[in-house]
Amino acid sequence: MGPSCVKGSARPDFGQKPYHSLDWELKRRFGQKLYKISLDGGMTCPNRDGTLDTRGCIFCSAGGSGDFAPDRTLSISDQIEAGKKIFQDRTLAGKAIPGKYRGQKFIAYFQAYTNTYAPVSRLSALFTEAILHPDIAVLSIGTRPDCLPPDVLELLARLNRIKPVWVELGLQTIHDTTAKRIRRGYDLPVFEQALHALKERGLTVIVHVILGLPGETREDMLATADYLAHAGIDGIKLQLMHVLKGTDLASMQIPLFSMEEYIDILITCIEHLDPAITIHRITGDGPKELLLAPLWSADKKKVLNTIHHEMKLRNSWQGKQWKECDS
Repeated sequence: MGPSCVKGSARPDFGQKPYHSLDWELKRRFGQKLYKISLDGGMTCPNRDGTLDTRGCIFCSAGGSGDFAPDRTLSISDQIEAGKKIFQDRTLAGKAIPGKYRGQKFIAYFQAYTNTYAPVSRLSALFTEAILHPDIAVLSIGTRPDCLPPDVLELLARLNRIKPVWVELGLQTIHDTTAKRIRRGYDLPVFEQALHALKERGLTVIVHVILGLPGETREDMLATADYLAHAGIDGIKLQLMHVLKGTDLASMQIPLFSMEEYIDILITCIEHLDPAITIHRITGDGPKELLLAPLWSADKKKVLNTIHHEMKLRNSWQGKQWKECDS
């Protein structure tokens, strides 16, 4: 006999949004919204240095998802201060109330390339400098599941006893055929082993998923969402497949979602997610100067407002179609 599953029905309280948003979770846990400061630790990637490949994933730009990070020649402390300055300038430009952001805390986000792909001594120096900064409340590290050896896992566990450590894993899809097509470079069991090892050490795990990958059907995307809904992850980033300059994807002829198509599959995936999973992103936000398509995604405010409006029209919420199963 297989597992017994019960479909969720009651609508949880997520505040002003119909899903478990990062803003809601941060205010619940920290009493305030935390702003991310992107940091560059000077890493590369096994998909770029010749270990697995030299071309990277087909959608990866030259910045390796770190196109928003500051100058990598700066120290981590100086990068944090530069990020704080950008935040302060934006709040001043928005005519912020004086003193409103006094005591503001931040997330130190190592984003560019694979941020555990270095000797543990170097990683320890970089991550410790970030996590000990008085204005940093969370350390977030973007990496690959195949770049988490035991000494790195133990380092992350030690740091997690100082302040919360989030590990972001670029899964994108559960389907091995797609994984080969996008040159991900590892199979699903590698992700499963990494997830188990991280959770065993008490770390928060956030998983990146791209909707609209070449060759994937609606059923494929929903299967990825259903899988992650029961995988024991803490957070998810759902992102639109977009095409950036300088990527191999830019030379390929592939169908891309209209805004209406993307919102439709996105909402369906959200309905299938465990309400306990924090949704960190529901759209793409690639640099506008690099974005080739779809151009509608550049108007992030319009996209978000349309998603929220459509969820209201559908009486939709995170977990509406989620099935809780007894193993």
